[in-house]
Amino acid sequence: MGGTFDPVHNGHLVAASEVAALFDLDEVVFVPSGQPWQKADREVSPAEARYLMTFLATAGNPRFTVSRIDVDRSGPTYTIDTLRDLRRQRSDATLFFITGADALAQILSWRDVQELFGLAHFVGVTRPGYQLELDASLPVDAVSLLEVPALAISSSDIRARVSRGAPIWYLTPDGVVRFIAKSGLYQPRGQAAPTGLVVPTGPAGSPGLVRPAGPAGPRAGAAGTGSGGDTGGSGAGGAAPAGTGPIRPAGPLSRRRADPGS
Repeated sequence: MGGTFDPVHNGHLVAASEVAALFDLDEVVFVPSGQPWQKADREVSPAEARYLMTFLATAGNPRFTVSRIDVDRSGPTYTIDTLRDLRRQRSDATLFFITGADALAQILSWRDVQELFGLAHFVGVTRPGYQLELDASLPVDAVSLLEVPALAISSSDIRARVSRGAPIWYLTPDGVVRFIAKSGLYQPRGQAAPTGLVVPTGPAGSPGLVRPAGPAGPRAGAAGTGSGGDTGGSGAGGAAPAGTGPIRPAGPLSRRRADPGS
């Protein structure tokens, strides 16, 4: 799942979980963007801070992992580069790219768009009741839409709440709340900026280690939530079990609703 994750919040996590269940994914790989080109007109938190928050937020779910492929790549982050890298890492996996449905509506303006559809199935997640018109020229077998109730939460609202001193408990995982408070992220201008960030290590001792796809040929998806546009991941990749054959999409640009009780 790709995205800026500034910060990551519970809506991202619920969306990743719902897509993983719906498409029977083995793994969801969150991919924080390095330098999101489409957000050059606003200040974005340091990539290491966003990576660390994503690591903290996903640590409790064994199906979730975090990748540094976009954080470590120099230059602007583009989705095509993210998917090419994931394909090289998981040559036997079926990839899904999870992104905000509003960002998906702009996909025809993304770099190397025709190659994108050959690399992954795209899943656009949106909040219930949000009306979205997708371009009729999008390939119907490569795009699905999914309504996720928790997406009423937004990163921009969390940043604004922190800036004015309002609580953000239960909007994002507790570890992220504490990290934001300790590092001074999203404070009004003039206050101390975060320094001395520590990069977490993965389970094998390397930063943000992504578990390799198993020999059975898992299905994997890269995803991003929020209005990130061509971010190179608005947050996660997932892998689905072998032997299940091609994933049947939700239908021609069809909408599916996540069960709020699931």
